[in-house]
Amino acid sequence: MYEFSSHNVRLAYIDEPPAAGSRGDPILLIHGFASTHAINWVFTQWVKTLTDAGRRVIAFDNRGHGRSDKLYDPKAYAIPVMAEDARNLLDHLGIAKADVMGYSMGARIAAFLTKSHREKVRSLILGGIGENLVEGGQVLLGVAEAMEAPSVDALTDPVQKMFRQFAEATKSDLHALAACSRGARHAFTEKELREFDLPVLVAVGAKDEVAGDAQRLATLFPHARMLPIPDRDHNRAVGDLVFKRGVLEFLASLD
Repeated sequence: MYEFSSHNVRLAYIDEPPAAGSRGDPILLIHGFASTHAINWVFTQWVKTLTDAGRRVIAFDNRGHGRSDKLYDPKAYAIPVMAEDARNLLDHLGIAKADVMGYSMGARIAAFLTKSHREKVRSLILGGIGENLVEGGQVLLGVAEAMEAPSVDALTDPVQKMFRQFAEATKSDLHALAACSRGARHAFTEKELREFDLPVLVAVGAKDEVAGDAQRLATLFPHARMLPIPDRDHNRAVGDLVFKRGVLEFLASLD
């Protein structure tokens, strides 16, 4: 892995070349809460899928996650701040414009990157998020408290248990994640999303009880299509073949 500094925060990233003879259009991948670039994108074969399809793949560990610096102030995890990390990485690599795909919290970051730096984003792929991206949608509460609970056995809410179990499975810093959960709660207005003048793909598992209504979210963008991922919940949709095929078809349609 490589490292760079984004506003004095050390971030770890990968930069994988495309298959030989390919044009190598870049795509930036932004992982979800309590995950890492490896768990979200490498182990699920996303990086291989995209490089085999001729893409240059950039992915990084969000601040507070994986091999990147851990911070304990919720303000350090504001979505605009985390979106600047993504922009700074593109600038660090000299990439003027890229396709951007985010999953769950990563989708929220990707959307804000698009809002604040439209010139950097060719297309936007939002995985694992539906109407909860929008102001008025239910932003998940209680996740920070789940990170701070004495043990997973002390939790009774199924969503809290799911996030705590995932955080423990990824060997995450629970205190950093609690701060992240409190800081990364930015929601968009419907008006803001209607101003996204670029191709958007919204991909959500049919059994995802975390993301909110994906179809409603897709209708708010001027140029969006909806990709349902059959029989998958929030966690199991990430590496699904339907998701991968849909993304490759979406990207191919832009060329």
